[in-house]
Amino acid sequence: MGKAGTKGVSRVDRERQIIDVAVEEFGRHGYAGVSVAAVARRAGISKPLIYSYFDSKDGLYLACVHHVGALLVDSVAAARTRSGSTGHAVDTLTAIFTAVEHCRYAWSVLYDPALPPAGEMRDAVNHYRERLADMGAAGAAQLLSGAGQDDPLDHDLLNHVWQHAVTAVMRWWFEHPDQNTSEMTARCTRLLMALGTG
Repeated sequence: MGKAGTKGVSRVDRERQIIDVAVEEFGRHGYAGVSVAAVARRAGISKPLIYSYFDSKDGLYLACVHHVGALLVDSVAAARTRSGSTGHAVDTLTAIFTAVEHCRYAWSVLYDPALPPAGEMRDAVNHYRERLADMGAAGAAQLLSGAGQDDPLDHDLLNHVWQHAVTAVMRWWFEHPDQNTSEMTARCTRLLMALGTG
């Protein structure tokens, strides 16, 4: 059980509340565009309370990275039941949509182009991005191997196409907030089928 937080809210619950707000702020505006004061205002708490929990803006961002990264990695890993099949791409996209449906900007926390190029935050982001990329590469390799394709450059190209396609899909979703998870899954399924890969 966590220590008591403020106004009867446990520390664990208060940290989660702050992280939920901060994920949306960082996802919408990027690391460089967010202040601790803005997160505190959105969360309805004081700026010193955030510092007492996370020490700094960097500490808060790092907590958001670990929260989002673990959520996405676990969700994509659980979607690998059809790995190597043409349904795997839809399963993976559905897992991502479901994981971030309550805050679709979470994806941007791991893919923020304004993040400092080195340091603990960049290392943490790279850790989760590499794990997601490795799972994508494994799925692409299994799909091509199942089709009798063993050219390593084909595997490399398909992996690059997949990585960029997922990012493009997520960016499109940010721009179309009226689309829910089910609609996005159905839309991607139709597109993949039209391309002959779904």
